[in-house]
Amino acid sequence: MPTSRRADDRRSTGPRQRVAVVIPAKNESRRIAATVRSARSIPNVDLVLVVDDGSEDATQHVARDAGAVVVRHSHNRGKASAMETGAAVVAMRDAPDRPPRLLLFIDGDLGETAVNTAPLVPPVLDGTADLSIAVLPPQPGAGGRGIVVGLARRSIQSMTGWTPTQPLSGMRCLTREAFEAATPLARGWGVETGMTIDLLTKGFVAVEVPCDLQHRPSGSDFRGQMHRAAQYRDVMLAVNARRVRKVLGREG
Repeated sequence: MPTSRRADDRRSTGPRQRVAVVIPAKNESRRIAATVRSARSIPNVDLVLVVDDGSEDATQHVARDAGAVVVRHSHNRGKASAMETGAAVVAMRDAPDRPPRLLLFIDGDLGETAVNTAPLVPPVLDGTADLSIAVLPPQPGAGGRGIVVGLARRSIQSMTGWTPTQPLSGMRCLTREAFEAATPLARGWGVETGMTIDLLTKGFVAVEVPCDLQHRPSGSDFRGQMHRAAQYRDVMLAVNARRVRKVLGREG
């Protein structure tokens, strides 16, 4: 695995690098307040930003009351778009005399366990890695059989040589340079798989970090099955797009 290209910069003396938590959220009014309050207590975090992606409930108001900065999409544009909006807003709030904030993406339904994403920050802050990905414990009520996870894991391994434990984990911390290198992000549920492939093939370093997180899993009912079918479709689209790009790059 190649060494981090930004390690020396992040180890240099100067103002302590800060962290922005970015929370893409849709219809999370029941859990978003606890998630925001918990995220605000993560060390080095000085900004919690919620991107309300076309919610039909009070997500934006509840998040703002809990202390988050809130931006809103007037209609649902998907997780990748919410992540890109969040990163852009953080960049506008970065001070010119300080290093760009690290970006810590978390899900809106983590509730009080959001603070347990804190271990994702040190590997990126100290330059050990450019991207850190949370490994969650088994989630009560999860109804999947690992088909989509297996597809994503095998695809990442075949294209990069790295075999992740939880390739679909959405809780991840990364540098601004790494985020920009991964854009435009893959659409839909392929965003995490696409990001990982893109960054590893460009020489960035990824690590997985165990985090004691609890969120709302998809069950084994019809809704859960449809969700996993959409995940499979989007992961396959993201992977195939990168395979085509790789072939075209060789031929060019």
